[in-house]
Amino acid sequence: MTESADSESLFEAPPLAEQERMVEAILFASAAPVTVGELHARLPHGCDAPAALEQLVKRYEGRGVRVARVGDAWAIRTAADLAFLMTRETVETRKLSRAAIETLAIVAYHQPVTRAEIEEIRGVSVSKGTIEQLLDLDWIKLGQRRQTPGRPVTFVVTRGFLDHFGLGSPRDLPGLKELRAAGLLESTPPPGDGAPLEDAEATDDMFERSPPEEETDHASDDTA
Repeated sequence: MTESADSESLFEAPPLAEQERMVEAILFASAAPVTVGELHARLPHGCDAPAALEQLVKRYEGRGVRVARVGDAWAIRTAADLAFLMTRETVETRKLSRAAIETLAIVAYHQPVTRAEIEEIRGVSVSKGTIEQLLDLDWIKLGQRRQTPGRPVTFVVTRGFLDHFGLGSPRDLPGLKELRAAGLLESTPPPGDGAPLEDAEATDDMFERSPPEEETDHASDDTA
């Protein structure tokens, strides 16, 4: 009996207030929520993690941070009503590849346009990644399907695209003359570039609006 009492005294748990401090330190230093089992594994033998957590929750009530339950684990988190203080707006710069810029221009000036039509204008195939990037940016979206064999899907620009570039509608897009006047398009390839004349004409085609007849036909197809 004496040996048993001595062994129990050797592993006597710290006071509850000390256990609370230990739990607080573990939660504060942990990058991820901590379960009660993990707390018991770190605390001295005989500690009561749930009781310490209960006291800690009460102690943090009304403070700038709180002890929050996350599933079956616990963590120290910012008070819900102060979360706005932690919000920071950042501007992320994402550069578009030449293929994405050309594809976007074709969709903007020729919408509604199919993938095959984009490839015909560009003269090269359009990768799935290029289309997905523009979709992820919310600059293009899926339009209605063409009433032609295979019923190919079309692409159109989004409201987000118009808003980003300060346009009221796709009709406000600058024409070839405006683009050349702004120095954004060259009439001829630069010296030594070796680019054939067909490339320059293809570039013009990207920014040449589709004739109204095509839009009318598409509208009638959709109605049908």
